[in-house]
Amino acid sequence: MEQNVTGKSHRILFFNTLAFTVCFAVWMFNGVLVTFLVENQLYKWSMVEIAWLMAIPPLSGSIFRLHTGIWTDKYGGKVTFGALLFLCALPMYLLSHADSFLAFALCSFGFGLAGQGFSIGIAYTSVWYPKSWQGRALGIFGVGNAGAAVTTMLAPSLLKHLTDNGADLEGWRHLPQIYAGALVVMGILFLLFTVNKKSKAAAGKTFVQMLGPLREVRVWRFGLYYYLVFGCFVALSQWLVPYFLNMYAVSLVTAGIFASIFSLPAGVLRALGGWLSDKLGARTVMYWVLGLSVVFCLLLVVPKMEIDSPGKGIMAKQAGTATHVSDSLIKIDDMSYPLVPKPAEVVSDEASFSVFPSKKIWQVPAVKQGDRVEKKQLIARGTTHIYFQANIWIAAVLVFIIGTLWGIGKAAVYKHIPDYFPNDVGAVGGMVGLLGGLGGFVSPIIFGYLLKWTGLWTSMWIFLFFISAICLWWMHATITKMRDRAAPHTKGKFEAVG
Repeated sequence: MEQNVTGKSHRILFFNTLAFTVCFAVWMFNGVLVTFLVENQLYKWSMVEIAWLMAIPPLSGSIFRLHTGIWTDKYGGKVTFGALLFLCALPMYLLSHADSFLAFALCSFGFGLAGQGFSIGIAYTSVWYPKSWQGRALGIFGVGNAGAAVTTMLAPSLLKHLTDNGADLEGWRHLPQIYAGALVVMGILFLLFTVNKKSKAAAGKTFVQMLGPLREVRVWRFGLYYYLVFGCFVALSQWLVPYFLNMYAVSLVTAGIFASIFSLPAGVLRALGGWLSDKLGARTVMYWVLGLSVVFCLLLVVPKMEIDSPGKGIMAKQAGTATHVSDSLIKIDDMSYPLVPKPAEVVSDEASFSVFPSKKIWQVPAVKQGDRVEKKQLIARGTTHIYFQANIWIAAVLVFIIGTLWGIGKAAVYKHIPDYFPNDVGAVGGMVGLLGGLGGFVSPIIFGYLLKWTGLWTSMWIFLFFISAICLWWMHATITKMRDRAAPHTKGKFEAVG
């Protein structure tokens, strides 16, 4: 860790961020490509198989994060990051020749290693900045998450161009080649313009000694936070493409734009999260992030729906005989019971802008003319037709807010690491990143099975609501326990010890 900020520090941060942006764009590649291939019936994969193909890159990009973080501390970020960029270019290029689910899965595992760029970049950035700058520097580096938006915005348009607007569907194979070229070019630039630097604290330590901090529960709590704000971000960056495609019947290009509404602020505003964490404290920021995440995920739970439910019926006020029965009126002897007739068409207006659910009600006779009716007998059944539009623009705004919150939260989580583990940023950052990255692997699979079991595209928001609530509860329970144990005069000083 440096004592002062220098021009060289900023140069390393710039190339670190640029390389991470390229890696993240590669990491999110399958979200667009697999959706395109299935939509155009080039491959008939089920939603569960699609979920697996989206989940495999986050898996390979996560499981080695602990190792790459430690290697960066020991051998330096220039060597480690440069090697990663060239390594990932090969399986990305080979994807252009894949023609089966197994081939796609294997290539996805290979280019998914690009996700290791996160733990490398965190460790490599940290050694160039003093403690007072760690939040901002790591927040700026995290802007590379915007690579997800690069893919969701540009890849659909590139596919449209490469396939001649669908006339030559095999043209999709040029897209992996373009991405492979971007990795190679970035690798060359990185080796030319960066300077290698190792962590002094890591010198002489064995691998087992560097794993020592992982015995602390705090590391795993940070990992759960990161599972939500990063892992679930990774999952949604891909899953929102088929979500909008199926939920609102938009084109692939439009679905990609709506997905980028989520992923772009989540990446760009990470720098703001670093600044806020430096100024207000990471815990204060996390309270707001987790609390609002609970609220907005809950708001997205209600699906687009159109249902008929039993409504208010009509009961006879006295016994008698049905002397007249029609769609608008029932007479029991001399007593009349007006009915609400069924509309000519029960069609919901998709083009209108609706915030709240709308309803239509009607009643139909439950007796025939000449029937003998008892007092309080049901003579007309009611039906309530409920329609909820789940308006796409309101959904986009809520998704944007969640992306913004998680982008700020990602920086807040990592603000803790150099403060509490200044000599083990690589190991701790790698483990927290691993746990977060596993969220990117596990969550799409969970989303796929939830969709299969419930038939609801919004079932993923239920899952995210519960994860947000658990994180908020654990954080608050920990803080409360610390407060109860502390002496009164230390109250308000927990930011430095939590």
